[in-house]
Amino acid sequence: MANKIKYPVGQQSFEMLRKRDCLYVDKTRFLERLLNKGSQYYFLARPRRFGKSLFLSMMKCFFEGRRELFTGLYADSMDWDWQPHPVLYLDLNQDSYGNHMTHTNVLKARFEDWEKEYDLVPRSEELSVRFSDIIKAAYEKTGKGVVILVDEYDKPLVNNLHDEELFVSFREQLTTVYSNFKSSAEYIRLVFLTGVSRFALLSVFSGLNNITDISFTDAYSGICGISERELVENFQPGLSAIAEKHSKTPEQVRDDLKKRYDGYHFSKRSEDIYNPYSLLNVMEEMEFGNFWIKSGIPTLLAQQLKKSGMDLGEVFNAQCFIEDLAGLDFETPRPIALLYQTGYLTIKGYDPESEVCTLGIPNNEVKAGFLNFLLPYYANFHGETSARFSVFKFVREFRSGDAEAVMQRLRSMFASIPYDMEMQCERNLHNALLMLMMLVGMEVRTELRTSSGRMDLFVKTDRYYYIIELKLNGSPRQALDQINDRRYALPFATDNREIIKIGVNFSSESRTIDGWEIERQGD
Repeated sequence: MANKIKYPVGQQSFEMLRKRDCLYVDKTRFLERLLNKGSQYYFLARPRRFGKSLFLSMMKCFFEGRRELFTGLYADSMDWDWQPHPVLYLDLNQDSYGNHMTHTNVLKARFEDWEKEYDLVPRSEELSVRFSDIIKAAYEKTGKGVVILVDEYDKPLVNNLHDEELFVSFREQLTTVYSNFKSSAEYIRLVFLTGVSRFALLSVFSGLNNITDISFTDAYSGICGISERELVENFQPGLSAIAEKHSKTPEQVRDDLKKRYDGYHFSKRSEDIYNPYSLLNVMEEMEFGNFWIKSGIPTLLAQQLKKSGMDLGEVFNAQCFIEDLAGLDFETPRPIALLYQTGYLTIKGYDPESEVCTLGIPNNEVKAGFLNFLLPYYANFHGETSARFSVFKFVREFRSGDAEAVMQRLRSMFASIPYDMEMQCERNLHNALLMLMMLVGMEVRTELRTSSGRMDLFVKTDRYYYIIELKLNGSPRQALDQINDRRYALPFATDNREIIKIGVNFSSESRTIDGWEIERQGD
């Protein structure tokens, strides 16, 4: 079966998408909710490539009164007069913001376009003054309230979490420009901003205390991304074509898609949301792949996790309040918030009594992202073609019970740990092993409590239990004696799996594993 549908992979222009007759998953019903809510200022946070830019582009066409683009969509049936409003669309996603002038230049270029459009001669070089005059001029020329759409408003900040000077400079500039949202309120019909984080603690929205953040609202959980219902309603031809190519049923294809790309939740009671970028790529290519992960390397995540020294056991099993996910702070960056906002963690459960959310990895594609991009920050892969291939061999050895080969590979992987690593050596090994085992489907626990103590690492495979104790500048024998003296293996004695005990010593001088002893239950 030929798959003739045009899938708008990477397309962010609503106008081009509609004119080229590409598939569009109708999100226009959310416009009605926004208009009926009555707020003047909205903010939406979603991970990259989740459709924020396309939604803003659709809003731009809607408020410009371009009804012909909405034929057959929900918005065409809305009670709306389709009279055009002036729309100021500001896209801050076009630069990396690596120096002080980049943001200024982006704003100046856009302001010059608007000044020409509204016959305005700037009376000042101050960006805030120019923006204020533009808003007023647009209102006076058209007689309609101005609609302001800002895409990725916080990118200058997110890209400079590692550079305090640039971060502060961009924050001050953004605060000054965005102050016009309040001072020019009488001329504004609606403001809609998108980004990764609200930066609530950083006073970017200083004075604008009536902004409506819909990022965690149940009613807007599906505003970006693809729901299960939308998948069924819009992608049946694609599902059938992929099924035919791969000799599967459409139901099997849907199951594969769910495991790989579904699982995002953006509110307490959110429906399951698929990653739209990956889903569209699968439909276009008729092949499965890690499309979203490959579209951007999460260097910032690795840097912040490394800087914080956080135990990844806390990351993968994180619990927090919703408000803990809403902002970022330069002085005390919270890896959990950054991982959520960038799409590497999502809400997996919510307890209404305690108001606590449980977070987790959304799907298998994101797991692959941790494996390919984050793991190398914790381990070295000397002589290997890729981290993934090295991990494959490591897991094969683990599952076969070849403890000696496991330890040889671990010593190689953790040789020459960088001296700027802020974690202790033991924490580095904990994190890497936890990541390795979780990503390949094995059960691993760090700091597992028993009635007689707390073992450092516990790994379960189909045939083996591994109990691993770590010492720093001690000896492997001391570590192994601790396993036996505290009877860590006792809770597993009745199981038919073989128990493998490993005592490991780290050297602070060489900053790697310098010895180990292995004992099998019954030896």
